[in-house]
Amino acid sequence: MTDVLFLSNEDVSGLAEQSAFVEVVREAYRQRGTGAPAKPRTALRNTEPPGLFTTYAAILPETGVMGGYMYSAGFEAGDAWFVTPLFDAESGELLTIVDGASMNPFKTGATGAVGVDSLARDDASVLAIFGSQTQAKAQLRATATVRDLSEVRVYSPTDTSREAFAETMTDTTEAPITPVSSPAAALDGADIVITATDASDPVFDGSDLEPGTHVTAMGQYDPNKYELDATTLERSVYVPDLEARVLQDAGSFLNALKAGVIEADHVQAP
Repeated sequence: MTDVLFLSNEDVSGLAEQSAFVEVVREAYRQRGTGAPAKPRTALRNTEPPGLFTTYAAILPETGVMGGYMYSAGFEAGDAWFVTPLFDAESGELLTIVDGASMNPFKTGATGAVGVDSLARDDASVLAIFGSQTQAKAQLRATATVRDLSEVRVYSPTDTSREAFAETMTDTTEAPITPVSSPAAALDGADIVITATDASDPVFDGSDLEPGTHVTAMGQYDPNKYELDATTLERSVYVPDLEARVLQDAGSFLNALKAGVIEADHVQAP
């Protein structure tokens, strides 16, 4: 095996603009839609010390690479570490190992942006964001590359958090960013809704959504947590990132399924 290129967090940081991440992720999903193999995450939980080891994997034949994304979170350090190994899809040779810490919010934001660009109305311009931390910021940054936003509203249960979000993200978009004090205020007139929280219970009432609103739910990774209520799922055309993971850990979907308001085939995916 030849020498393997290792890219550190410092090497990767600033290498690409958010828009470049969006286009790469868009191309990956296009290949997935034509049959490229991909697996939903595998999550291994450790009890003592408490922690999580997670992996994802895919092959992109047209790009000529295969690999995955893996991270550990928790354990004694109470932190998270991310790494991406990439292999040549022809020879199988290991090409590079990338420290994924700095690119994590960019690639996750890109996934949300591809969803918005593909599924939201072309004239959608009013964005409501639930959450105020790293992933919520990433969603705004990425969404601003695919839609000409006229207004952004942010809701977080803590007023200082939503105010800090509005202040720190002003350079992301020319649209005004307004912290609001209730979920209903965030949803009023919104065309795009993004949830990027660690909430265990629904963050808004689905009956407050106006018809035709696009919803991106990023916090769908735990079968026991659901950012979206059953009403939202019942009203939705539900398009997951990977169909295979819906019954595995998409908490909002599983909650609505348990409530009996949808069936297992309430999924629109190739």
